[in-house]
Amino acid sequence: MYRLLLPVLIASTRCMVMDNLHVAYQWRMLDFVYPSELSKQEALHSKAFFPEHNVPTGLEVFEDRLFVSIPRLKTGVAASLAYINISDAPSDEPKLYPYPNWEAHEMRGPNDPPQIVSTFRIRADRCGRLWVLDSGVVDVLERAKQVVKPRLLIYDLRTDQLLRTYTIPDEQTVVNKSGFINIAVEDDDCHNSFAYLADVYGPGLVVYSYQKQKSWLVKHHYFSINPVAGRMTVGGVDFMWEEGVFGLALSAPDSEGYSTLYFHPVTSFDEFAVSTKVLRDEDLATNLTANFHKFRRLGTRGEKGESGASYLDKKSNVIFFASIHLNAVICWRTTNANYTTTSHSRVFLNNETMVFPSDIKVDANSTLWVLSNRLPVFMYSYLDYTKYNFRILKGKVSDAIKYTACDSKMVVNKTIVEKIKGVINKDNTEKSSSSSSDNNGVYVVSLFVAVILSVLLSR
Repeated sequence: MYRLLLPVLIASTRCMVMDNLHVAYQWRMLDFVYPSELSKQEALHSKAFFPEHNVPTGLEVFEDRLFVSIPRLKTGVAASLAYINISDAPSDEPKLYPYPNWEAHEMRGPNDPPQIVSTFRIRADRCGRLWVLDSGVVDVLERAKQVVKPRLLIYDLRTDQLLRTYTIPDEQTVVNKSGFINIAVEDDDCHNSFAYLADVYGPGLVVYSYQKQKSWLVKHHYFSINPVAGRMTVGGVDFMWEEGVFGLALSAPDSEGYSTLYFHPVTSFDEFAVSTKVLRDEDLATNLTANFHKFRRLGTRGEKGESGASYLDKKSNVIFFASIHLNAVICWRTTNANYTTTSHSRVFLNNETMVFPSDIKVDANSTLWVLSNRLPVFMYSYLDYTKYNFRILKGKVSDAIKYTACDSKMVVNKTIVEKIKGVINKDNTEKSSSSSSDNNGVYVVSLFVAVILSVLLSR
């Protein structure tokens, strides 16, 4: 009987656990809405816009707008931050609008940098602000040049006006090395918000106080790479990365008003956590001797468990994080005391539509959004622009975690039970030589096993 059940269990698991997102938007290559066809042709002719060099790395959703960040990895990036209107954008290759306008991205000359130089990732907060982490570096994969110092730009999403520009002090960066490419924002108090800026190459974490308009650098061993990790294969391309702290995910505040920051380096298998009560206290946060043991190692994702982007949905207490090797999105419930491979579940896995999940967000309507972009293929090989390279997938959080270890409810999966019951009935019928009472006993025990198995498969 169990031999017969195995194919059913495998098929049901695949169906129920790893197909909970769908493609919302996809592009072979990016295109933009220009003021006129003439201005677009001029940009193409001058190579100010070289479509093949525009790769989206970050996303954000605020109300009806979906934002994508497009760092200047090579020459010819038209705009480093753009958006589409969700309500009227086609799913197939929608054209992007520069944010906040074309002027903000105009590369006028070495002494006249644009308002936004190059951003990898962005965050929209509950206060209607868009936080843009500008690395200030252009042509990263060619002849990298620091056009401006790393800085933080904050926009009012109601008016699209720039509210504030904050340049990270020199003593909090590493010259010709720092890579500020991810940001998390603690926004429960709009006037006393904090931004956490990940420097993957420092490595370090810069904490910015919106109220004080100042920042401080936090250092810790847990921000560094694991030398055993880093050898990866994505889209048939083998490569090595040495990138420190990157994944940042903030919990809902506790009774004292502080969140937990969950974090991990890219070149690592482990997950770590620290209270923002530690990070917000400049004296404590910058004293490694005093704060060392206030950082916690939660556990491991196992071999080949390198992860990039992550995001914590505060309503469900579930962290979603990118699995680089698996082309997948994994989840873990923060109320689970164990952080192991058995406490994680795959939300979505696809070797075509999810090749290198680059960013993850959950919007105010509890919709999970994931951007995949085949970035390592772009960096170390060549993209085929006759095929779709960039995709944004989405799904409701409740559907994404349903029947996984991240679901808060122990449920009996009726679909799996019915399939198993069918196999059991057939198995019992074939055993006609047994007594009726024996068959009944076997059926009851087998059905009990089926229910237990369905619960386990559903988690």
